[in-house]
Amino acid sequence: MRDRFLPDLYEVLGVDRDADQDHIKRAYRKLARELHPDVNPDPETLERFKEITAAYEVLSDPAKRQNYDAGGENNFGNFGNASFGFGDIMDAFFGGGGGSRGPRPRVRAGQDALIRIEVTLMEACFGVEREITVESAILCEKCHGSGCADGAKPSTCGICKGRGETQQVTRSFIGQVMTSRPCANCQGFGSVISDPCRECAGDGRVRSRQTIPIKVPAGVETGNRIQMSGRGEVGPGGGPAGDLYVEIVQSPHEFLVREGNTLHLSLSISMVAAALGTTLSVDSLDGKIDVPIKPGTQSGAIIPVKGKGVTHLRGGGRGDLMIHVQVQTPTKLKKEEEELLRNLAKLRSETEGHFRLQKDDGGFFGKFKETFGR
Repeated sequence: MRDRFLPDLYEVLGVDRDADQDHIKRAYRKLARELHPDVNPDPETLERFKEITAAYEVLSDPAKRQNYDAGGENNFGNFGNASFGFGDIMDAFFGGGGGSRGPRPRVRAGQDALIRIEVTLMEACFGVEREITVESAILCEKCHGSGCADGAKPSTCGICKGRGETQQVTRSFIGQVMTSRPCANCQGFGSVISDPCRECAGDGRVRSRQTIPIKVPAGVETGNRIQMSGRGEVGPGGGPAGDLYVEIVQSPHEFLVREGNTLHLSLSISMVAAALGTTLSVDSLDGKIDVPIKPGTQSGAIIPVKGKGVTHLRGGGRGDLMIHVQVQTPTKLKKEEEELLRNLAKLRSETEGHFRLQKDDGGFFGKFKETFGR
């Protein structure tokens, strides 16, 4: 029969006698946060913390709780010899398993791999098929991932008896504390490979260089990544392979500048060509294209060429090619050229120092007003 002088464990945790395990866990977690020695180090709080921990140790274990409810002995008052397992406390705080974590599996998923490749602007625009060489872990063909030599099998670890961890009991100011750590003999697997595969030394995988074909889609740009599922590293024990990510780096072009799906090209033309107009044969990603220059074209004019930019990565179609025209003013004139220009100025009634005010069209001065509020 239970000693009438011992406190009721349900009252210690502040729960009803029919409370389920989740309710008991939440109650202990709340109290433990308030009474933990790291938060309240005074002796009275320490004793209270011991009480709730001992109560939780009994009520969280179905067998111990059943024995307690039946009037059995619970050793509640013997705090000095009570064993407070950190697994139970971590279970209450974080919801993990309060018992043994068990052996870790030998077969685990492999890691993802990343490789960068450089493509030209032409390849980025129209796409390209490549072959890339990567070095990664692949399945050991000798043991097919088991890690064992022919006919051999892993045996149960004699130290941890297959649990994958060993336990150690130490004394502290709150009593005996039990800690668990991976078994050093089997590295936490719970089993030992006594006769490992000679090819992979028991890992189930080997390093190898592979040549992998890859299709770079049209429209990619620097920073885009292509995911190749299952082409990454094979996991330990022959586990499933991770993914391979191929990151694109686009190399600069000689004269074309990319901005998204738009290409920009800068041309310098003579003032005569700008005044009279002409047609220029210009290099583009599609080869030579004819670009008409209208008479009277001003320096800084932009001539759009539809559909000659970069292919849209999604949705099809292409961007535009924007041709930026710069009118070149000659810096040195022959005597005859200077005379011709002076005659032209007379014909146009343009004297030296002639100028005209430019009407604000929302260009530079418009931006100036927006910026400074004038």
